[in-house]
Amino acid sequence: MTDDSLKSSASPDVPASPPVHHWRPWQKWLLIAAVLVVGYALIVRPLTRSAGPARAGAGAVPVTAEPARKADLNVRIVALGTVTPVSTVTVRSRVDGQLQKILFAEGQRVEAGAPLVEIDPRPFEVQKQQTEAQLAKDNALLANARVDLERFTTLLAQDSVAKQQVDTQAALVRQNEAAIKLDQAQIDTAALQLAYAHIIAPISGRVGLRLVDLGNIIHASDANGIVVITQLQPITVVFAIPQDALPKVLQHFKSGEPMTVEAFDRDGRTLLATGKLVTIDNQIDPSTGTVKLRAEFPNTDETLFPNQFVNVQLIAEQIQGATVVPTAAVQRSTTAIYVYVVTDKKTASVRQIETGPTERGMVVVSKGLAPGEVVVVDGVDKLRDGSTIELVSRTTGTTGAAGSVTDKPSGRRGGGDTRSPQN
Repeated sequence: MTDDSLKSSASPDVPASPPVHHWRPWQKWLLIAAVLVVGYALIVRPLTRSAGPARAGAGAVPVTAEPARKADLNVRIVALGTVTPVSTVTVRSRVDGQLQKILFAEGQRVEAGAPLVEIDPRPFEVQKQQTEAQLAKDNALLANARVDLERFTTLLAQDSVAKQQVDTQAALVRQNEAAIKLDQAQIDTAALQLAYAHIIAPISGRVGLRLVDLGNIIHASDANGIVVITQLQPITVVFAIPQDALPKVLQHFKSGEPMTVEAFDRDGRTLLATGKLVTIDNQIDPSTGTVKLRAEFPNTDETLFPNQFVNVQLIAEQIQGATVVPTAAVQRSTTAIYVYVVTDKKTASVRQIETGPTERGMVVVSKGLAPGEVVVVDGVDKLRDGSTIELVSRTTGTTGAAGSVTDKPSGRRGGGDTRSPQN
């Protein structure tokens, strides 16, 4: 075949094959993203919308509700307190000497007057014997001086001696009498020093760790002392309340009726002890705006320990037959406080209320709600006035009974008496 025949066979009317298009990586990812967006818009989103109302059942909002009820409540002032002993004594020696005996065990409970330690008493016994001997000597001199005075007095009556000699002898008698008084005082001092060598407990309480060891030479000027005794029964708790709460407390305190104080652990959940308010400080701390109070606890089981931090709840007022609802049911707007009340038609109706103190998940409703009316507790974020609701059981359990209400602190350390805002 010739070249001319080859050229004639390639007809100019037949188009050549198009070139192959190569996709770049970013173009591939862009295409995949577009497909996903279109698929979500056309398939997933419509299915999601259709599933929501079907779960609630004809558009009803699932909620949990509880009825309002009456309860006798205690209004409390909550504060942070420190356990403070009624008495704390550092036992010190009043004489110098060697520690000869230790008669207590560390941590032991002792009664007032119980022997604690003994200092070597022999130097004080010798000193007492010396003063007793001096007393005997001065007694003998006094007896002789009195005999001479009687003799000189007789001779003066006979005009045998000068009156000056009689006066001198009388002065000697008085001098010896004064010496005897001095000797007796020295004997008493020696006896007192001997008694100080036997150290006893000045108060009843628990003995701490001893600060000296057997055989040490101790002095009356030692700063640390021998041991510390702390009275634990009864014991007190010192706490501070805001000055705004003071009038209410003073009014109740002056009535003479005991004011109950409860001490809880640091978590505020476990009740440690129950006592009563015994005193109120005489001035307000201007730096904190608080006043200190002291409560006393029997502490028979020694649950409270010195310098322990506790949460204190002072019962300042008792409210009889208050209407209470769970705090979760109360909603607040910029203008009102309200709850959603469940109607007979299974709808939620907005009801404006006025609230009082709150504590332990319950709030006092002072106005706007009657006992027995059912309020929505959970699911209120999806409600509007007139919304259809579906009551469901609570999965977290029912709200516990409210036996007391607390005026919780607001913005001030140390507790306070603050009520919920009212319309």
